[in-house]
Formats: sequence, C-alpha cells, structure tokens
Amino acid sequence: MNAATTTVAAQDREVFGHPRGLVTLFFTEMWERLSYYGMRALLVLFMTDQVVNGGMNLTDAKATAIYGIYIGAVYLVALPGGWIADRLLGAQRAIFFGGIVIMCGHFVLAVPSVYAFFLGLIFVVLGTGLLKPNVSAVVGELYRPGDPRRDSGFTIFYMGINVGALLGPFVCGTLAQSEGWGNWHYGFAAAGVGMLFGVMQFRMTRQFLGTAGLEPYSTGDPARDATVRRKGWIAVAVVLGLLALAVGLTMAGVLDLQPERFARRTTWFIIILSAAYFAWIFLRGGLDTAEKKRMVVIIALFIGTAMFWAGFEQTGSSFNIFADRYTILEFESFTLLSTWFQSINPVFIIIFAPVFAWLWVALARRNLNPSTPFKFGLGLILLAIGFLVMMAASEIVANGNKVLPTWLLLTYMFHTWGELCLSPVGLSATTKLAPKRYVGQMMGVWFMGTALGNVLSGLIAGEFDPNNLQAAPGQYWKIFLTIGGAGIVFLLLTKPLKKLMGNVE
Repeated sequence: MNAATTTVAAQDREVFGHPRGLVTLFFTEMWERLSYYGMRALLVLFMTDQVVNGGMNLTDAKATAIYGIYIGAVYLVALPGGWIADRLLGAQRAIFFGGIVIMCGHFVLAVPSVYAFFLGLIFVVLGTGLLKPNVSAVVGELYRPGDPRRDSGFTIFYMGINVGALLGPFVCGTLAQSEGWGNWHYGFAAAGVGMLFGVMQFRMTRQFLGTAGLEPYSTGDPARDATVRRKGWIAVAVVLGLLALAVGLTMAGVLDLQPERFARRTTWFIIILSAAYFAWIFLRGGLDTAEKKRMVVIIALFIGTAMFWAGFEQTGSSFNIFADRYTILEFESFTLLSTWFQSINPVFIIIFAPVFAWLWVALARRNLNPSTPFKFGLGLILLAIGFLVMMAASEIVANGNKVLPTWLLLTYMFHTWGELCLSPVGLSATTKLAPKRYVGQMMGVWFMGTALGNVLSGLIAGEFDPNNLQAAPGQYWKIFLTIGGAGIVFLLLTKPLKKLMGNVE
C-alpha cells in the first residue's frame, strides 16, 4: 500500500459515524480556545493591576484600548492567514505552525517584562491568524460534497470551541488569581501549556486528516504555482520585516504608539477601507441589479455586526473590571475569582444553543422562521437589554455598594441569547447573498466587521471612569439606546431588506 492510499484510508476511518479526523480537529480547537480565552480573561485585569501585584498599572482607558486592538487584530489577520494556507502552506501545515507560534506567544507572555508582554501578544495574534480560519476549513474538507453529516460535524466541532472557552478562564484564572500562591504569569504560562497539548495532539493524530487541507491550492501548472509561491513568500517576508521594524522602533522609543490614539486610527482605517471596498464593488464589480440589491443587505449586516461586537466584547473589558471591583466575590463558604465570570458565556452557549436550534426548526415547520434581518434586530435588542441590566447594577455601585454576581449572570444570559440570534446566521447569510465570484472577499468583509466592533469595544470600555462611578448608569443608558435603537431599525427594515434579498434566505 503506497503513501497516498494510506492517507486516504486514514481519512476514511470513523468514530461515532464521523471521520476520525474530526476528533483531531475538535481537540486542536478546544486546546487553542482554552489558551485564547484563558489569556483573554486575564488581559485587562493584568494590565490594570498594580505593579506590586505583578501587573502593569495602566489606566482603564489604555488597557481596554490595547484589549480592543488585540482582539480586533486577531480577526484581521485571519484574512492573510487563510491566504497563506490556500496559496503557500496548505491548511494542515498552517494549523501546526500557527499552534507553535501561539504557544510561543503565551510562554513569552509568562516572562515578567513589558516588552515580553507586547511581543507575546503579537505572536498570539499571528499564530491565531494561521490556525483559526484553517481549522474550520479542514473540518469542511473531511466530508465529501453532499454528505448529510457535515452540519452535525460542525456542531460537534463548535462544542469543542465552547468547551475550551469554558475551561480556559477557570484554569488560567485560578492559577493567576488564587490568593497566596497565584501569579498572573502562571496564568499566561498555563495558556501556553494548553496550546502545547493542542500542538502535540494535532501532530500525533494528523494522519487521520488524510488529504484534507494537506496541500495548497494548485493551478495545475507547476511553473505558475512556483512563481505564485515565490512571490507570496517574498510578500510575507516583507510584511513580517516591516512589523519587526515597527516593533523595534517602538521598543527603542522612536515610535510612540499611544493605545487610545492607535485604536481610534485603526477604527477609521477599517471604516475607510470597508467603505472604499463597497464603493469599488458597486462601481467596478460588474454587479447586476439583483446582486447590487443583495449587496445593500450585506452592508446592513456589516453595520449590525460591528455594533453587536462593540457591545458584546465588553465581556472581556469593562464587564471584567466590573466583576473584579464592584461584584461581591466572597461568601461564607467559598470565594469566587473574577476571571471565572468569563466562563459564563460558553456555559450558556452549551445550554441554549440546542434550544435555539430547535426553536428555528419548529418555527420553520410552521412557516414562521424569522428572516435574517429580523434575527439581527432581535439579537441587537437582546444585547441592549443586557446593558439595561448593567445600568441598574451600576446604580447600586454608584451609591457605594457592591452587587451580587446575579447581575452579571443575567447580563451574560441576554447577551448569549443575542449572540445565538445574530452570530450563527450572519456569516451564512453573507455567503449566500454574495455574488459567487466574491464569496471569499465577502467572508473577509464579515471578519472586518467583527474586527471593527472589537476595536470599538475597547474604546467604549475606556469611557468608563473609575473615579466617576456616578456617570456609569448614564453611559450604560446611552449604549442601551444606541444598540436597542439599531435593533428596532433592523426590525422596521425587515420587509424592505427581505425584499432586496430576493429568494435568498
């Protein structure tokens, strides 16, 4: 039996009716998400903690701006990361090398140094860009076209994401915050160990993936492929060289990158780039009338996506600070750690995702399944209700009292419901609405909308002044009105947007 036959045979092995390779990808993603969400739970709290406690003693505004830039960059680099896998490495190699870079990033973060901290964040961003988009792509390639198990396989894979997201804050948070022996850098190191397990597991069971994502895309012309790859690697080297130069100049003090200013400029950069792209595709994209109408819907979904994540990502920034400073954590028989609150969303996802899946199917049987614009509006309104809960909680805090954890639990429940209404349908709708020749670019646009929302989330979180708690209820009220108003607009525009979508749903 030759190597090719052995590879195909490995890919055809099954576990519980699914390709054995799904188990490999399930645990790879689980360990990666454990490391990502574990580190994410520590990030803002570490940056705002006092130096004597091992923190960086940054202001809330600076820390949350850095947080927003970081999580926004994770989504932006997914685009070149997918391209590198498609054209240069192949998805399997991209996943493996991406995991190694992420692991190195977490271990660098474990070094008690300001320079190591920012260098570690850059490594995690670059590694995630290689790994994250390509794991999902390989899951799809495990199944042959028309295989009815595909949706079920992605559901199982999605559970791996949430198991990792649940465990990460608990494991890393416990090591970072436990009184007497905890240390922030223990938590960062634990995230690195988690990614090490993920890389080892992937390497040891990679053969079960078979040919799925094994090789980069080929035109069928070896000479042309070689030219494309040579130019591609040159481009990658130039970009990494410029990044290294920028990092070096910043560390040397030549470049002074103020986090808040950089976050605002990044926001405008994404907005201008997105607007320019939409203008180009309308004017020069060769769209027919029906395609232009559907593109209007994509623009609406882009705006809704950015607004949703700008609010939702308060979870790791302003809500994280709220849990740490203004929530009762000590009880008679036990003490909570503020980082553990970051595990609430994945717990609710695991509980409510099957409920929402059943609900949409049940409504569809009665021809009552809401359209995509309606679900977007409902998702935004549920997110807004969560901020109304926080407004009430902040009223108590403004009067000098701490609040019970139930306030955050209730907020996260509404936000999770909003996520289940909006997030699963957004990317699917975008790929359906996009002209076939622009589907890949529209996926990039979706990621840009998410990145925009993430960067904005850091700027919004920075507006909460710990020295002016009396202003917090009014700020939450403004967020409620803004996001809730956007949700109502989506509901009011449901029929016009649905008409623009044509027969696509």
